[in-house]
Amino acid sequence: MHDDAFPRDEYYMRLALREAERAAEHGDVPIGAVVVLDDEVIGAAGNEREIRKSPLAHAEMLAIEQAAARMGSWRLLDTVLYVTLEPCPMCAGAIVQARIPRLVYGATDDKAGAAGTLYNVCQDSRLNHCLDVRAGVLAAESVALLRRFFQARR
Repeated sequence: MHDDAFPRDEYYMRLALREAERAAEHGDVPIGAVVVLDDEVIGAAGNEREIRKSPLAHAEMLAIEQAAARMGSWRLLDTVLYVTLEPCPMCAGAIVQARIPRLVYGATDDKAGAAGTLYNVCQDSRLNHCLDVRAGVLAAESVALLRRFFQARR
């Protein structure tokens, strides 16, 4: 890993937080994701489950779809996925299937986290791909955004 990876991680996580804020603006749970290849964002999305009325429209899934379209391949080799909340089992499975080599996430998810909290799909050696995972990048900002969203709904 390059010495400049950690400041870079914060930079891209801030972009993911912006996507999460946009999701909250249209009534979706504020989770954002960004896929990066060679310091270029090739996929970015916030949750759109409410807008699309789809259980599959998680931020990670949408950003991965954009990145695959941009790369012209389902194999997202040499990319990094930044997401504000630890991926759920569905998204973690998609990350593995897309062969993404590195995941950076903000807050852990005690209810559905599949990158180490409840499950560890991303580093399960029984699967055909494992990836590096870095947790906790700008976690406080991610948690604060989620809290504000859910408090406003109570």
